[in-house]
Amino acid sequence: MAAIDGTAARNAERRFYGLAALVAALIAFAGFARTYYLKGAFGSPALPGLVHLHGIVMTAWIVLFAVQASLVAARRVDLHRKLGIAGAALAALVVIVGAATAIEGARRGVSPGPPPLVFLAIPLGVILVYGALVAAAIANRRRPDWHKRLMLLGAISVLTPAIARIPIDALHAGGIVAFLGVTDLLAIACIAWDTARNRRLHPAFAWGGIFLVLWQAGTLAVAQSAAWQPVARWLVG
Repeated sequence: MAAIDGTAARNAERRFYGLAALVAALIAFAGFARTYYLKGAFGSPALPGLVHLHGIVMTAWIVLFAVQASLVAARRVDLHRKLGIAGAALAALVVIVGAATAIEGARRGVSPGPPPLVFLAIPLGVILVYGALVAAAIANRRRPDWHKRLMLLGAISVLTPAIARIPIDALHAGGIVAFLGVTDLLAIACIAWDTARNRRLHPAFAWGGIFLVLWQAGTLAVAQSAAWQPVARWLVG
């Protein structure tokens, strides 16, 4: 009976991570449908080549994240590990291309509201916290319980730009704080489910969740500080 219960628990967990990957993909699509995926249907303006590259790299990573979760659910851990090498390389590209795109956007004066040099700290903060969480997940790849939780937090952390583009007036009324808040709510929902199921808060979720929230708060503080302005000007050249 205990073995049956253990198998059922593992299956439930695999389904959960598969569902989380699907939700992440849907949020990414919903956020960027008008400006990227379905831009022809919405008559959106043409995008620079770097933005297209960023879209391709991010889409590839989201798809790979979903595929990796599906492979674990299908008990193909061997293939999951082989694809992990490509995943690590792709994650590095996400950070490099994402940072370059954010800087170029500030150079072109692109911003959802705050002055571009002020806003630049936000996408850079998002991409750096993503990089840190995914790097920690890769470093813990031989500890599956840590690896999968840190990777999930990394996937959630990078959804903030997509959330910011979902056309919901109430969400946009809250501005950047609301966008980051929704990101945190997604993380909290996953942590709460995992904690309730296992009857304990896993250290990976505890430390990773604290890191995510503190990094976001720090990013907001940096964006509004006088010290950030010369750094931002230097970055945009």
